[in-house]
Amino acid sequence: MMDRATLLHGKRLLITGGTGSLGKTLLALALSGRYGAPERITVFSRDEAKQHHLRVALQQRAYATHDIAYADDAGIVDFRVGDVRSLDSLLPALRKADIVVNAAALKQVPSCEYFPTEAVATNVDGAANIVRAIRDHELPVETVVGISTDKAVKPVNVMGMSKALQERILVAGNLDAPQTRFVIVRYGNVLASRGSVIPLFHQQIRDGGPVTLTSLEMTRFLLSLVDAVEIVMSAIAGAHPGEVFVPRLPSARIADIADVLIGDRPIAKRTIGIRPGEKVHEILVSEEECGRASMRGDHLAIAPMLPELRVGGSVRGSVPGIDGEYSSRTETVGREAVRRLLAARGLLSEDLVGGAAETEMLA
Repeated sequence: MMDRATLLHGKRLLITGGTGSLGKTLLALALSGRYGAPERITVFSRDEAKQHHLRVALQQRAYATHDIAYADDAGIVDFRVGDVRSLDSLLPALRKADIVVNAAALKQVPSCEYFPTEAVATNVDGAANIVRAIRDHELPVETVVGISTDKAVKPVNVMGMSKALQERILVAGNLDAPQTRFVIVRYGNVLASRGSVIPLFHQQIRDGGPVTLTSLEMTRFLLSLVDAVEIVMSAIAGAHPGEVFVPRLPSARIADIADVLIGDRPIAKRTIGIRPGEKVHEILVSEEECGRASMRGDHLAIAPMLPELRVGGSVRGSVPGIDGEYSSRTETVGREAVRRLLAARGLLSEDLVGGAAETEMLA
C-alpha cells in the first residue's frame, strides 16, 4: 500500500474527460497537495469551451472549497483538446503521463440507449485506445485507473454494457502491457454531479413542481465527488493489477431524496415510469463476483477473472468480503439519514453552485 500523502508527488497525471464533474474535483484535490505535489496535470477533453472556463477559474481561484489551498499552477496544469476515440490525439498525452485516470465517458442512460454506437465509441473503443497506445508504443505509464459504474454489473442498458466491456478491456491490458498496472474503480451515483437527479429535483422545486419520479421503489447508491476521488486514490495506492475497487456506500430510495428536498413545501410529485434502460435497483457486486471479493481497507477488492492475474489462483486478501449480491436495496437508509447526508454536503440548498460547491469546484 502506497503512502496516500505522496501518491501524486512528482508524478505526471493525465485525466481524460478532465472537464467533467469528477475530472474537475480530481484536479482541485490534486492541486491542493493532499496527495503530494504533482509535476504536471494534463486535462484532456474534447470540449474546448469547458477547458477555457476551467482555465479561467483556475486563474481566478474562484472556487476555493473544502479548505483547498490551490498550489501555484503555473506550468503545472496542461490543457489538451482531444478525444479518447482518437488514438492520434491520445498518444501525445499518454507519452507524458505516469498515472492516467480515464474519466471520459458517455454516461446518460437514455442517450446511450438511443445512440449505442456513440456509447461504444467512447466507453469501449476509448479504453481500448489507451491500452493499444501504451502497448504498441511501450509507453512507461505506471498506472491506469478506469472509472466504472454499478450499471456495469448485470447490465441491462447500453451504458452499463459498454462500461462492463471497458472493465474487461482494462483488465486484459495487464497482459498486453505488463509494464503498466490497469485497475478499475466501480461506484454508484455521485451526488449532484452533472446530469444527476438532485440538481433536477432542485430545478423542479424552484419551478413549483411537480417533482418527477420514475419509480417509487427505485434505490440508488450515494456518494460525493470528493468521496469518488478518494476511491480513485485508494485504487492507485493499493489495487493489484486487474482488480476492481468497490466502496461500501449508503443507498436510499429516490422518493425519500425527493421528500427531503421538498420538505414542507406544497410541491406535488408525479410518477412518470422508468426511462429506457433504467433499473429499479443497482448492483455493485454480483453473486458471481462474491467469491473473488475481499476487504481491502474500507473497500471491496474484486480479483480479476483471468487466472494469470491472480496469486495462486485465489483471491488476494485475508478478510472475506461479502457472501451475497451487494445491491442498492441491501442497506437502504431512511429519510432522516438521507437528510443528514445531504446537509453534510450542502445539498439541501437550492443554490447548487453556492451550496454544493463540490459539484462545480473549479468552474
